[in-house]
Amino acid sequence: MTSLSTLITGDELVGRLDDEALFLLDVREPDEVADWSIPGVTNIPIDSLAARLDEVPANRDVVVICARGARAERGRAVLEENGRFSRVLDGGMAGWASTYDSVAQDFSGARVIQVRRRGKGCLSYVVGAGERCAVIDPSLEIERYEKIASAHGWRISYIVDTHLHADHVSGARALAGATGATLLLNPGDPFGFDYEPLVDGREMELAAGVNLAVSSVSVPGHTEGSTMYRLGDAAVFTGDTLFLDSVGRPDLAEQAEPFAHHLYASLHERVLPLPDSVTVFPAHYGPGIDVAEGVFVAKPLGELRGELAALTLSEDDFVSWALANVKDRPPNYQSIVLVNMGREAVTPETIELEVGPNRCAIG
Repeated sequence: MTSLSTLITGDELVGRLDDEALFLLDVREPDEVADWSIPGVTNIPIDSLAARLDEVPANRDVVVICARGARAERGRAVLEENGRFSRVLDGGMAGWASTYDSVAQDFSGARVIQVRRRGKGCLSYVVGAGERCAVIDPSLEIERYEKIASAHGWRISYIVDTHLHADHVSGARALAGATGATLLLNPGDPFGFDYEPLVDGREMELAAGVNLAVSSVSVPGHTEGSTMYRLGDAAVFTGDTLFLDSVGRPDLAEQAEPFAHHLYASLHERVLPLPDSVTVFPAHYGPGIDVAEGVFVAKPLGELRGELAALTLSEDDFVSWALANVKDRPPNYQSIVLVNMGREAVTPETIELEVGPNRCAIG
């Protein structure tokens, strides 16, 4: 049985990811690591470890990783037999999927807190001012948002999703039920439970003169009900319409070509006309995005104009590019969508559906 001294939690690991003394050893098979891994790992499959010990530095802090912990414990034992101390990531990649950190900064009279689910690349937000806050795209671990609100003296007054999620279970309904907050959603997506329908221009007042506004209730393409929210002239929460490294994939509703045309129109009619200075806060980030402690996963729109070639394409070229570059879909996405629509209940088994990478971007 692994003792507590040989375990490291995901929360502890997040705080050390920039530590050069750390060595992450993933003992899963190469295809598992290629599909989903922590950035910077060295992959030595468990059955090869004893023969490749010289690849594990003796002067660094070794953390052994696998899917859920069993193979990592075997790896720790191999290292121990050879005089090497190491620790096992508690719960493996399944535990990493529920590891979070956060970043906060003031924008347009409000405080924006970006809640990063590090193992999934999911981003959610708490936007607060005065005594109120709004929560955007909450995960199912709703206590995190309640703690943030409490720590700032805010009452959770509004809860919104940017779209019908396909890669993780939304916590919007559960958080609304726990707090009594108003749940607002776009009826363009087929939600099957009670909520207040969003309309263009709907404002959520946080404090006098500080509003989180529906910038557009219609930025279809990733889903038909994709919605953006704007905080003054400083920030826009783009959901899965625009990421820092790509745009949202159009194929999850089995209508890839028409949705790709819709996505092009949404980007060029609703997003790109915004000022260069507005900060883009997406709902996800991919493995190519560097995530640093204390630094937002966000960029000014002006930077993205110059960095994302997809934003410069003609409509026909954009659609051709989008259809040619969609890859593997999110694991269990059809079952996750049914839960988020309200057609299937959230159960302990539901959580298992989320384990794995997000794949909501093109490319």
